[in-house]
This record gives sequence, C-alpha cells and structure tokens, in this order.
Amino acid sequence: MTVLVVENLEVRYGAVRAVRGLSLTVEPGEIVGLIGPNGAGKSSTLHAIMGAAPVAAGDVRLAGASLVGRKPEDVARSGIALVPEGRRIFGELSVEENLRLGLAGRRSQAGADDAVERAYELFPIVRDFRRRTAGALSGGQQQQLAIARALVAEPDVLLLDEPSLGLAPRIVDVVFDALAAIRESGLAVLLVEQRAQRTVALADRCHVLSNGELRLTLDRDDAADTEKLVAAYFS
Repeated sequence: MTVLVVENLEVRYGAVRAVRGLSLTVEPGEIVGLIGPNGAGKSSTLHAIMGAAPVAAGDVRLAGASLVGRKPEDVARSGIALVPEGRRIFGELSVEENLRLGLAGRRSQAGADDAVERAYELFPIVRDFRRRTAGALSGGQQQQLAIARALVAEPDVLLLDEPSLGLAPRIVDVVFDALAAIRESGLAVLLVEQRAQRTVALADRCHVLSNGELRLTLDRDDAADTEKLVAAYFS
C-alpha cells in the first residue's frame, strides 16, 4: 500500500493560495523530492501534511486514512515525523535529551532504546556528543541531531524541510548519505531541498513546484541535464 497520498491539495493563508491542486504519492523505501523557487509552496505542503497549515481543499492520507483536520501531535503519533527548517533544537538541553524528545512521537514505547541506538549508528557524532549542551554544536551537528530525533519516533514517513540549508559541503554529503541509508531501511521520505541537482540525483522522482502548482516531474536521469533543470526551476 502507498504510505502517503496527497490529493488535489490546496492550502490558503487568507486570500493567498500557497498550494494549488497538488497531488503526489510516496511509497515505502522511496525518496520523493520537492524543489522550486522560494515561495513555491514546498514548506506549506509539508506543514499541511503535518496538520500545521490550513487545508482548504483536497486530502492527505496515511496508509489510506485521512489526516485532514487532525492536530500535529496526532499526525505525528500516526506515523509522520517532520524535520523542520532551522532544526529547532533546544539549545539548553543536552544532545541526548534532545534526541529522546523524539520518543514522544512514538506509537509505542516498546523498543525505544533500540531506536535510539540505531540513530546513534546512523549519526555517530550524536553519540559522541550526547553529553554536550545541544546549543554548543555546530549547525551541521545540530542538523544530524534533528534528523536523528525524528527517526527515534520510528515514523512511516519522514518529512524534511531544507536539511542542507547553511551546511558546509562535507556535512551536506553526510546528510545525503544518511538519507540514502534511510531509504534503504524502507522508510518513505518527502524531501524539500534547495539543492536541485543533488536532490534530483538522489530522489526516486522529483516534483518541481512554482507558484503553488506542480509544473514538472523529473527523474534521476535528468540530474545531468543542467539546461532542463534550470528551465524547470525557473519556469
């Protein structure tokens, strides 16, 4: 069964239509990318899925059950985790305390310690610095912590909003390598990213949004076609 279905989604903020008739699916073990210029509706799509933005029309379904109208905490406990733009780490808490906050989104606390251990294996820096105050970490280290925190909830769908924003190239590699490993685990991933070429090369398919609408869908073979990417991004 398809894990996540977005069908004819429309998101409005007052009179502003941020997302217009968007439809997409994400299967288990897939990464689906969302790229496009600023203001295209990418983040609004993620927030609508999480119940944090108003859905004016359409539907969002997880394993066949509609999520529209549900509170974000209910959506999280249904099996969706969001890594927001800006990470939103609690700087005064330790790295381990931040990580364990993700356990609140679990559907069952059985196996929680095993989930924490898997997160440490995926991001060794989180284990190494687990006793440090999270605010003392670099931006790249905080981003790894934010992804690890989402994963300990063991969601069916992982939503990521600009995970490479502001990171050094070496850390971008770490994040993208981790996303490839996450896909191999069978998780469904919906990835909003600014690095268009890198995202198209990684994702199973990549949707280009502009002015709230889906304009084009690209596959991995398109990653090397710079002219097509530029035309798609700025159409």
